[in-house]
Amino acid sequence: MRSTDYAIVGGGLVGMAIAWGLQRQGRRVTVFDEGDIAFRAARGNFGLVWVQGKGVGMPDYARWTRLSASLWPAFADELERETGTDLQLSGPGGLELCLTENELDENTAELSGLRAALGGDYPFERLDAGEARKLVPEASPDIAGAIFGPEDRNCNPLYLLRALAQALVAGGGHIENGAPIHAIRPGSNGFTLDNGEQWGASQVVLCAGLGNAALAPMVGLDAPVRPDRGQLLITERVKPFLDYPTVNVRQTGDGTIQIGASHEDVGLNDASSPHVIGQIASNAARIFPILENVRVVRSWGALRVMSPDGHPIYDQSTAHPGAFLVTCHSGVTLAAAHALVLARWIAGVDIDTPYLESFSAERYRLPQTG
Repeated sequence: MRSTDYAIVGGGLVGMAIAWGLQRQGRRVTVFDEGDIAFRAARGNFGLVWVQGKGVGMPDYARWTRLSASLWPAFADELERETGTDLQLSGPGGLELCLTENELDENTAELSGLRAALGGDYPFERLDAGEARKLVPEASPDIAGAIFGPEDRNCNPLYLLRALAQALVAGGGHIENGAPIHAIRPGSNGFTLDNGEQWGASQVVLCAGLGNAALAPMVGLDAPVRPDRGQLLITERVKPFLDYPTVNVRQTGDGTIQIGASHEDVGLNDASSPHVIGQIASNAARIFPILENVRVVRSWGALRVMSPDGHPIYDQSTAHPGAFLVTCHSGVTLAAAHALVLARWIAGVDIDTPYLESFSAERYRLPQTG
């Protein structure tokens, strides 16, 4: 039987960030990646390090997101030193462009409520149409305004995934590709994992996205996650015009335009569809008329990993100590916190990590008040 200290089940952005973070604590780590048959949210996302709007209804999620965003520059610098990969981290600052006054008012009210819930410590700025177009002159004259989030950024998510894998392997970590975990059996001395071979592990961390729903009960945990499909477009390269990412349109480091993103309840179907692609393209052109005649070169669909309330789930098993669950739909935004903070909690270095008690799946079983 082969063995490892920590078995990380899932080789996407969540699993790789946790694995690299554990390795930084001197732990022996093996990542089990399902391979290209997996529903790879890590390779289908928008690349945003996004604070704006996160945490409505759960202020601790806003605090956790802001913590991760604040750690991102040092996180990116460390990965670049280790691997030579520039993650193309932009910023700071991001925009939510609004086409109507009603939309602008609703967003302002939502963020004002979140600011109040956080005791006044939550930065954002409402911009009228003129102020917004000073930041993005190519925006449509028809916009009503925008919300500016000074802590928002964007990066290249594929470079992030590659850098995490490179740093992990360079530091002595191991990645098992193409063999999904079929079974996890708790025992008196840890866990046995079956991926066609038998592996022994002292600790197990479930980071398998939608696969966590089936794996979690094997170690006494619960992962109530569901798929939410988003479709994305990439255009040909165009002249630089968008210095600030938005939630629907961003310009990548190589000049292409990434456009998204839909929300569809279609089960485990990650295909793209002409109807939704047309809607996405039309909405982008309404906001940025410069895009009307730009050619789309690629489109794809990907499945987000959504919990019942949309917030992360972080848990450790009481029935089988040493088993952990990590799942979220913000693998880019939270990558820095996962690597630099959450991994220390899993390693037992910082057992009193702030906010984590808010993210247990136990919250779905507790009676709701208010």
